[in-house]
Amino acid sequence: MKSAAGEMARAPFDEMYGALETVRPPYRDYAAWLAQQNPEVMFNKRAEADLVFRRVGITFAVYGDKDDGAGTERLIPFDVIPRIIPAAEWRQLEAGLRQRVRALNLFLHDVYHERAILRAGKIPTEQVLQNSQYRSEMEGVAVPSGIYSHIAGIDLVRAGNERGEGVFYVLEDNLRVPSGVSYMLENRKMMMRLFPDLFARNKIAPVAHYPDLLLENLRSVAPQGVDDPTVVLLTPGMYNSAYFEHAFLAQQMGIELVEGQDLFVQDSAVYMRTTRGPQRVDVIYRRIDDDFLDPKAFRSDSTLGVPGLLDVYRAGRVTLANAIGAGIADDKSIYPYVPEMIQFYLGEKPILANVPTYKCRDKDDLGYTLANLKDLVVKEVHGAGGYGMLVGPASTREEIATFAERVKANPANYIAQPTLALSTVPTFVESGIAPRHIDLRPYVLSGRDVVTVPGGLCRVALREGSLVVNSSQGGGTKDTWVLEK
Repeated sequence: MKSAAGEMARAPFDEMYGALETVRPPYRDYAAWLAQQNPEVMFNKRAEADLVFRRVGITFAVYGDKDDGAGTERLIPFDVIPRIIPAAEWRQLEAGLRQRVRALNLFLHDVYHERAILRAGKIPTEQVLQNSQYRSEMEGVAVPSGIYSHIAGIDLVRAGNERGEGVFYVLEDNLRVPSGVSYMLENRKMMMRLFPDLFARNKIAPVAHYPDLLLENLRSVAPQGVDDPTVVLLTPGMYNSAYFEHAFLAQQMGIELVEGQDLFVQDSAVYMRTTRGPQRVDVIYRRIDDDFLDPKAFRSDSTLGVPGLLDVYRAGRVTLANAIGAGIADDKSIYPYVPEMIQFYLGEKPILANVPTYKCRDKDDLGYTLANLKDLVVKEVHGAGGYGMLVGPASTREEIATFAERVKANPANYIAQPTLALSTVPTFVESGIAPRHIDLRPYVLSGRDVVTVPGGLCRVALREGSLVVNSSQGGGTKDTWVLEK
């Protein structure tokens, strides 16, 4: 692995430009169009996008920010230059995403039932059963169609290899309450508003049907015997950082947006309070973490959930998407074993590779990590949003020394990875057009079938040289075009 890690530190792969500044084929038409544009017009287009997004309320709440105070509402910067993916490349990515999510769902069913993968010694038992994301309350529970993660967001990054080709890697699996899909949809609407001529000239696969696919997916996993299910979206409320997305998706799907106080349990079923009296609820698309779902079963101080919900769920009389306990499969300490899962459950080689990963709970990996912190990215296994991590090359000696002590104090809480030279795409910044690092989060829906929409949320690190693309850390977003030919 150590030699493989060394291979990751190459110069960034430029998505638009190849050797000697030649334009790569997927970008040729767009690059020719871009070269003809007046920079002032592009600046005005970006300003128009910011204005519209602010009017619509497309913001992201940042909590505990040192500069702006707790609960600051920020506009997520939107870049007017898209990321473009050719059709053949997307087909390969799509196959890899579907393969990975199928294996992860099989893993989740297995660890809460037969535990064959643990008995086979493929994953250390204690890393699963003693993990804080493992929910013993789910042991033996039959979930509809055996699906635990109905909505998955798989974070992909791209790095160049020795032949100058861009290779995709899975950086993270998000299987609990993956967010960001509303920005994918709004980014596309904005690009079509700003540059309608580009969509007339290019065959770009649509994404606007995602809410319809999501609703169809949720209805397909209703409890047995329910022919016309009632679906709701459960939100923690308007102070949640992703509340805009919750309201947006509920509106797009034509379903009720509810909070915990709007639901109650009676006669082994979940009901919604309405002006016409109680209405039975069959499927809950929940955007609340496990701990807060049911104060009778998990955190007793939670005011966000529904008392008694777990009992109804265990009895098979309501479907939760995603399932309670799905977090064990996207914990960063489990991530290194996903290729093994694919082989174990599907008998296939992984189509998409993991980033080489050092498990700090292992003595040798810990030693290597501590000796090479300046060259590595180190993450908390339960961390998210760019927090609780060290980017070695971008850190001071003091920051590295302080982080080393944290790792030594609790090695099992950390993994380490080589610092990837994330691919870049030309981005319209204050100084003009310049390369910036990106990632991609496609969304995978599991119901009767495993489906994706072509594209995903493309996040961009707007600060020069930064590799952190998270919105909470100053990142922005781009529209992603998957070409249809």
